Amino acid sequence: MDPIDTGSGSILRQPKAVWATAGASVVAFMGIGLVDPILPSIAEGLDATAGQVSLLFTSYFLITALAMLVTGFVSSRIGGRRTLLLGLALVVVFAGFSGTSGSVGELVGFRAGWGLGNALFVSTALAVIVGAAAGGSAAAILLYESALGLGMACGPLLGALLGDANWRYPFFGTAALMAVGFACIAAFLKEQPRPARKTSLLDPVKALGHGGLASTAVSAFFYNYTFFTVLAFTPFVLDMSPYRSGAVFFAWGVLLAVFSVIVAPRLQKRFGSLRVLGGSLVLLAVDVLVLGHGGHTAAVACTVLSGALIGVNNTVYTELALGVSDAPRPVASAGYNFVRWFAAAAAPFFAPRIEEWSDVHMPFTVAAVTAVLGALVVLVRRRSLTAEAEELRPRHATEDGVGVFAN
Repeated sequence: MDPIDTGSGSILRQPKAVWATAGASVVAFMGIGLVDPILPSIAEGLDATAGQVSLLFTSYFLITALAMLVTGFVSSRIGGRRTLLLGLALVVVFAGFSGTSGSVGELVGFRAGWGLGNALFVSTALAVIVGAAAGGSAAAILLYESALGLGMACGPLLGALLGDANWRYPFFGTAALMAVGFACIAAFLKEQPRPARKTSLLDPVKALGHGGLASTAVSAFFYNYTFFTVLAFTPFVLDMSPYRSGAVFFAWGVLLAVFSVIVAPRLQKRFGSLRVLGGSLVLLAVDVLVLGHGGHTAAVACTVLSGALIGVNNTVYTELALGVSDAPRPVASAGYNFVRWFAAAAAPFFAPRIEEWSDVHMPFTVAAVTAVLGALVVLVRRRSLTAEAEELRPRHATEDGVGVFAN
């Protein structure tokens, strides 16, 4: 079913608990792109290099990847509500500390703590929304995807607006917004039923023993390297003011949201998930090559356009990860995300160093190659992925327990 058509008119008529969780999810996803427009300002303010500042992404996503082994373990023992509140509390503390940083090393460390809090929150938010929403899981997932897209679009904009005055202000602003989210969830969300079986720390790793899930994770690993080369390295190439850079990444985020929620499902219905994914990855490779080797205008246009392709990829990868194996959705998602978020940590670290070793074009050439590698994995494993996804889809389509850091 097209996620825009939920089969009821209830998508906007949700309990306060759902809106509180969705609103906090918007802010949580804002934290990913918040620093994009102010990376050059942070480098100047802390007398740091581009490579040092890029570690803000590396520490954030490295901890996020490792936390995927912990989130299910924690939430299955203390419950979804307490896990959300714990994650929000950590984000409030470490986002606030980030604004007080006196060195790039301190800021990188605080971003790592922020990543742990964000992982705990976001990995649990969809399960809570699905459990509390009216109108079924389709309406809940649409609401969650909309929150993701809105957050990814607004993060760079907020970073630009506050960061133009001082690079510290976006961190304080995020801490304040997350504190509001904490209060709303504490007031409106009741504790959710705990799963019958507690999740162990090794369950996500064991789930990767399934060939289809492992293939999806490996392909997403290569794709995420491309994705986060664009997100973390492009601001230095564009070399624009915070306002202009924020506008570019706001447009990027809008396309990401629209193509993730509206366009991708229609393409999947017409052409099939694997064809859409393979084609989108190849187009992303071409886009990134032009971004890195063209002029400034081409770089701006290709940065914005990449949001559309990234939105399509995010949606298809999420559905594959949730439907391709026989593991419970939270466990399969944790294993999948454990693998792919390592690429999100690697790309910001290696892109500036590749530039130092060669030139400014080479990081984007490498990113184009990794996108093609992701498509090749899908091509080589297409029969297995298609057969397993078709076999398991009916069971997963009726399964309500979802816990993912989806996109």
